[in-house]
Amino acid sequence: MNELHTLSGEREQWFKRACASIQKERLRQLNFDLVNIHSPTGAEKEASEFMAEHMQKIGLKARYQGVNDISGNAIGELNGSGEGATMLLYAPIDTHLEGSEADLPMVGDTLRDDMKPEGILRDDLVIGLGASNPKAMVATLTEAVNAVVDAGVPLKGNLVLAFAGGGMPSMVPERGNYGMSTGVSFMLTHGVTADFGIILKPWYEVYHEHPGMCWFKVRVKGDLGYSGIPRGTPGFRSSIVPAATLIQELEKWLPQFTTNNTSEQIAPEGWIAGINSGWPNRPAFPSATTELYIDMRCNPYQTTANVKYQFDNAMHEILERNPEIEADWEMYGSCPGSSTPKEHWIVQSARAAWEHQEGREYPEAPMLSGQTDAAIINKLGIPLVRIGYPWIGDATVPEEFNSGLGGMGVSNIEDLIKPCENIIYSIIDSMTRTREEVNLG
Repeated sequence: MNELHTLSGEREQWFKRACASIQKERLRQLNFDLVNIHSPTGAEKEASEFMAEHMQKIGLKARYQGVNDISGNAIGELNGSGEGATMLLYAPIDTHLEGSEADLPMVGDTLRDDMKPEGILRDDLVIGLGASNPKAMVATLTEAVNAVVDAGVPLKGNLVLAFAGGGMPSMVPERGNYGMSTGVSFMLTHGVTADFGIILKPWYEVYHEHPGMCWFKVRVKGDLGYSGIPRGTPGFRSSIVPAATLIQELEKWLPQFTTNNTSEQIAPEGWIAGINSGWPNRPAFPSATTELYIDMRCNPYQTTANVKYQFDNAMHEILERNPEIEADWEMYGSCPGSSTPKEHWIVQSARAAWEHQEGREYPEAPMLSGQTDAAIINKLGIPLVRIGYPWIGDATVPEEFNSGLGGMGVSNIEDLIKPCENIIYSIIDSMTRTREEVNLG
């Protein structure tokens, strides 16, 4: 372990006292309460207001930051003596699903309990929409700060505990196209700032690289037809059949993109995530257009323009090989990746916390391409490290929830304790020192 980040003397005692102040039942209850407050992307007002009030109750100077009538952020501050740095502890607060019949059939034939905004308690498990991501993240960061307050740790620096809406990689047209980091972008351009920070997400790892994301829409063209037309009739071209060929071609190319653009921690994946064609109520008339929607991730060091350049080239080559396909395309959404230098104070502190917890050297994180608000937070000037908690596995998740992504809606409170202690470790390591001691001279 880096000796600079080894806790000793008073810091070691403060750490032990704060860890002893973690209340598992309090963490479980907050996680459960948050699941019962519906917060789909773009409609997070009630959940953020709840968290602002909760942070006030535990001793933080907290406020609700409204963005519009139905969405906003929760911000809490715990100020030290003024000699130290300012540290951001962050998680999004919105869920990726609506939690209603509107999600069907895209989530499956029925809404499982982990897809509903109604909490269920089963021993150490909290079940319900977003119970793990993001509600467990919000609850764990809050519990870490609560434990530091209860332990009376004398801080020199300031903590900013913040939760924003619009963090999911989505756009919600009926709510002003909210999503893709709209909430945290508003937060960081409206007065909230820090010298460095931690974002809590799934996976018990330490990431200093944060992937970006580019969305493409491809339109495969044909002619409006009629199902009674014999195959081969002049003047009619299907848009759907050529789209199937294009899908297969893109599926061959996308893994090549991943290989060619892999960085130290990021292996940027790409997926064909949506297809749209025709009228369900007019199947007699095959559509003149079939639309494909592709999500491509990017490493922290390439621009979104570079991703577009590579996609453009791939499409031109595919069409050259398949002259029967007519198509055009556009990039309609993007968020660049970013990184924090591996040697940065907060990255080394997070690694030291992991090593202290596990009693061994950090073995380096597995490759990842999950996009988060970390990319834009880092891009807006706050060096950020991503740490996490174990993604609930087959050993603990009830069988009915162990297929697919679901509602990211099963959290195991016991699995959140070690990450909570790691957050406390970095708080004490960073916030009980002067600015000069954390390399901010």
